[in-house]
Amino acid sequence: MTNFKQKTYTSKSGTEYVFQFPGVRAVSKINDASKNKFGVVMEERLADEMLKHVIVNPKLKIDDFPTYKEYSEVINAAYEFISGRDQDGEDSDDQQGGSGTEG
Repeated sequence: MTNFKQKTYTSKSGTEYVFQFPGVRAVSKINDASKNKFGVVMEERLADEMLKHVIVNPKLKIDDFPTYKEYSEVINAAYEFISGRDQDGEDSDDQQGGSGTEG
């Protein structure tokens, strides 16, 4: 059974985003697709995967962000959400599927 839990995230600039957990297998695929052949996470690939599979509203591309600061904040928050490490104090244990490490 897949849990497609959603979370509303408001960035420091006041823009509201909706994140959706895409399922454990999808998170695993996102992690794999975001790495180069040496296993190093590539920022652009990770951002593309977050925008495609996790950030469901508004639908954006990297070039749509007004600043790098906003882009970086939102992508990192989305990744923390799917890896079960978001900072809202919510219990995210049922949706872990990231790298397997706790922060």
